[in-house]
Amino acid sequence: MRGSEYADLRAFITVVECGSFARAAGKLRISRSALSQTIKSLEERLVVTLLNRTTRSVSVTDAGRTLHQRLVPTIADLESAVADVTGIGNRPAGTLRVCFSHLSAKLFLEPNLGGFHEAYPEIVLDVTLDDSLPDIVAAGYDVGVRVGERLEKNVIAVKLGGTLEQLVVASPRYLKKYGAPATPADLHHHRCINWRQLGSDKLYEWMFCKKNGARFTVVVDGPMIVSDRSLALAAAVQGVGITIVPAPTARRLVASGKLVSLLEQWKFSYAGWHLFYPRQRHTPATVRAFVDFIGRHAAV
Repeated sequence: MRGSEYADLRAFITVVECGSFARAAGKLRISRSALSQTIKSLEERLVVTLLNRTTRSVSVTDAGRTLHQRLVPTIADLESAVADVTGIGNRPAGTLRVCFSHLSAKLFLEPNLGGFHEAYPEIVLDVTLDDSLPDIVAAGYDVGVRVGERLEKNVIAVKLGGTLEQLVVASPRYLKKYGAPATPADLHHHRCINWRQLGSDKLYEWMFCKKNGARFTVVVDGPMIVSDRSLALAAAVQGVGITIVPAPTARRLVASGKLVSLLEQWKFSYAGWHLFYPRQRHTPATVRAFVDFIGRHAAV
């Protein structure tokens, strides 16, 4: 089998598993048009239609289903054998694409960049910061980071640090002028700085927790809406309004007196950060090295 034939078959498997040319192209890191041409060439060479395509969907023909069922275990064994041999006596090497949110990068990645490079100098770390929770497979990333409650199915996850808390904060200047809310419901009468996840039109609903553990949300409004919580913090420090942020973001500002933590008895805790990557038969050495290293050195 020539190398190009193997690549064509691997591309076919990826389209079937992803159920979409767009997602498969992202995973393979090629253009959608190039992938479409690859599948077309494979079908012409085999003189059989493997995939039915419409403008909105892709489905597998009977011939394609038979080929996929035969190919998957065979190619998996080939890749596993090659990976095992390649890994003997070699350090993990190559490009590793990872996607972090801005806050998780600040907490877990920034403090460990030097140590990771020293331990694995042959890994090229390609880092994207994105708070919009992209599909890492479709976007072509090897590793992602999310809080436990937002993890996708069929992934392997490694916990980083402990649980997280949300803090409601305001500056002494704001509190002197407008007073402090005594309950979450009082926020309806205050100037609140809202957060909207990048790429979404929906505002974040502020989450709180009663003494009995029951959760509830409060919808607020105010003079600002931001997609970056660091900007919300800066505005809060300057007295623009009250905001809600993950505790690690505001601890130093609260400790320094620039912000005051409010509604402590209603504070909401949630599952902490996790590194995660797609479940697969063979995990690349670069992924194992990164996840193991960051997992060992993670601290919040």
